[in-house]
Amino acid sequence: MTATSLSRPVTAASAPSWVGRYQRRLVAGDALVVCAVVVGSYGGRFGWRPPVMAGVPYHLVGLVIAAAWLLCLHQTRSYDGRMLGYGIDEYRRVANGSLYLAAFVGITCYVLDLPLARGFVALACPVGTAALLGWRCAARTWLRRLRARDASWSHRVLVVGTEFRVTHLIRELRREAQAGYAVAGVCLSDGYDDALPSLPDVPVLGTVDDVRRAVTRAGADTVAATGLTIPRMRALAWELEDMGVNLIVAPALTDVTGPRIHTRPVGGLPLLHVEAPELAGPRRTAKDLLERAVAALAVLALLPVLAVVALAVRLDSPGPAIFRQTRVGLGGRRFTVYKFRSMVVDAEAALADLAARNEKDAVLFKIRHDPRVTRVGRFIRKWSLDELPQLFNVVRGDMSLVGPRPPLPSEVARYGRDAARRLLVRPGITGLWQVSGRSDLTWEDSVRLDLYYVENWSFTADLVILWKTIGAVLRRDGAY
Repeated sequence: MTATSLSRPVTAASAPSWVGRYQRRLVAGDALVVCAVVVGSYGGRFGWRPPVMAGVPYHLVGLVIAAAWLLCLHQTRSYDGRMLGYGIDEYRRVANGSLYLAAFVGITCYVLDLPLARGFVALACPVGTAALLGWRCAARTWLRRLRARDASWSHRVLVVGTEFRVTHLIRELRREAQAGYAVAGVCLSDGYDDALPSLPDVPVLGTVDDVRRAVTRAGADTVAATGLTIPRMRALAWELEDMGVNLIVAPALTDVTGPRIHTRPVGGLPLLHVEAPELAGPRRTAKDLLERAVAALAVLALLPVLAVVALAVRLDSPGPAIFRQTRVGLGGRRFTVYKFRSMVVDAEAALADLAARNEKDAVLFKIRHDPRVTRVGRFIRKWSLDELPQLFNVVRGDMSLVGPRPPLPSEVARYGRDAARRLLVRPGITGLWQVSGRSDLTWEDSVRLDLYYVENWSFTADLVILWKTIGAVLRRDGAY
């Protein structure tokens, strides 16, 4: 779902109270992180001696750098209440703020001819960026837990539009509950009863002409409009101007976000320019080469773990340690995927006898307590250790670290046109499906997440997915 904001930036006057509280905590946390990194970099570079640069003590230089860092974070709008707590924009803006700081320090030292120690800056900037991103991730986790317990930490949204589009939008907002949009009611443009037929728990508070009264009645701080005509949309924006209520517009375009979308006004009409997904080119090549190099290093680092798991599998049950299976990759090319064997050797032969116990749909086969899984198999599945041999697939170029789930040929045979787009990129060891529930996902959700990745991948998104994978493994979400 793609939403375009038409409102002014969220300010202390117009934002709900939780936004201001969360922003203040982010600023305080960023300040602590920056100060700790500057002090730590000072000690790491100088060993706590009091050096002087151009007559100015380094501790004063550190204070200037810390203040400039926080100012850069503010200038990149990393505290914008509209994107806090969800998506990758917040992380991108934090990273950009650190880049601006490095540019500021470099230019200042060059113009003023200041002999600032390079080791001090070279240590502070990357460590500080990583620490800031880690803190933002921790703060986001804390915010999601608050939202799960208390709805007052989410935006209260009044959805306005046609019944069909409103119903679709509400379902998308509920599916992505971590985004922080709690639907408080709807106003319909095509007539209404007291509730939506397919969503009886959502109150209908009137028509489009009743939005002002409905906002007050629902206590909404945000209005989400979808499927309205241009005159209706313009009138709605004017009506909300003096109410301190934010307006977001959900267009019909879905599953396209980030740098692929550019807005260009033509005659007062905001046109969305949508670029084609980046399926080839220098950035794709760089991603593939980088992931193969990282996978090779990971194999070397994890050799002791791989040996221990392989030995445990062999000792636990008869059969080879490595399970080989044919999967479908880039462009429909078949390849052999490697995993540690977590089932008995005749697991495939027993599949027909278990078909009636399938807990998923006709495409995917999953049983929470599968009798074919061995004792060691349950353990390595729980901690995703069975996936480690797929690093060799990445080194060979069959797979990526991040990408869609590698499908079976039997699954590909049932693909429609939409699902077949998953084969436009290499499958991954992890992906959006891995950090969103894994085996708990339905087939439709798995396809939706994979297509979203194919359409909108970026290096930043890959880093976020890799980071979230660590949390998903530790929580053991959908691992069975």
